[in-house]
Amino acid sequence: MFNSTLQPAKRPRVLGLYRNVNATTAVEGASPHKLVDMLYEAVTGEIAAARGALQRRNVAEKGRAISHAVRILEEGLMAPLDLEAGGAIATNLRDIYQYMVYRLTMGNLHSDDAALAECASLVRTLSESWTAIAPQVDLPAQAAA
Repeated sequence: MFNSTLQPAKRPRVLGLYRNVNATTAVEGASPHKLVDMLYEAVTGEIAAARGALQRRNVAEKGRAISHAVRILEEGLMAPLDLEAGGAIATNLRDIYQYMVYRLTMGNLHSDDAALAECASLVRTLSESWTAIAPQVDLPAQAAA
């Protein structure tokens, strides 16, 4: 009924579909805290891809990766911030995200690896801090369930 071997031409398409299903499943089952963690991971990956493309002098890939990182920052991390309820923390996060968008854009424009490295370091710090508060965030959520 099922052929256990994929034809080489169909393999990338099937693997892409599999990744999409896995990503969708992960997102649908994730807590809001985990979703932010996943966005930090995605930004980190895109910055790493941009840095690799910069080293290989692959301008198209560098631009694609930086554009995707900027989009994640703007639409995934900055847009949902509630500046009223979040107070100074939300405002500071917005400012950091805006700064990173600026540095990534300038890094793209000038092929500046130092700007990309700075953004990678900022995301790493934010991600580590976010991970550190997980027990405090997850415990009330588990008690409510």
